[in-house]
Amino acid sequence: MRIRTTTTGVLAVLALTLTACGGSDGGDGKPTASTTAAPSPDPNQQYLQAAHRIEFNGTPTDEELLEYPGQWCDALQAGHSVEWLFSSGGGGLYPVGLDWGTVKQDAHELLVAGVKAYCPDHADTVLEELRATDGY
Repeated sequence: MRIRTTTTGVLAVLALTLTACGGSDGGDGKPTASTTAAPSPDPNQQYLQAAHRIEFNGTPTDEELLEYPGQWCDALQAGHSVEWLFSSGGGGLYPVGLDWGTVKQDAHELLVAGVKAYCPDHADTVLEELRATDGY
């Protein structure tokens, strides 16, 4: 009887030890919160933070500023250049409103922020074009 009690006690201790050692993932094979990837930053927040650092001629609303990035990304995806985006005979997507505007350098900064936040796969191309034309 004594051997049986000791064996049962040892097995119980082993079971508790294995449970304690292997319990970091909750035992269901799913990663814990500490092993999951951090969520991607919100593109709206990322873009607006950059936009709020720009000194505009006037005061655009966030809604007005948020109209541009999607259109810029669509035009870049279609193969258009930054020059085309901002030209009145092309995309007509220069960031300006009825009671606000931007100087060219700030418009370029806003464009780069929008592209990095919403369509980062076009960021290198945009930066290359702006640098080649001394626009950034």
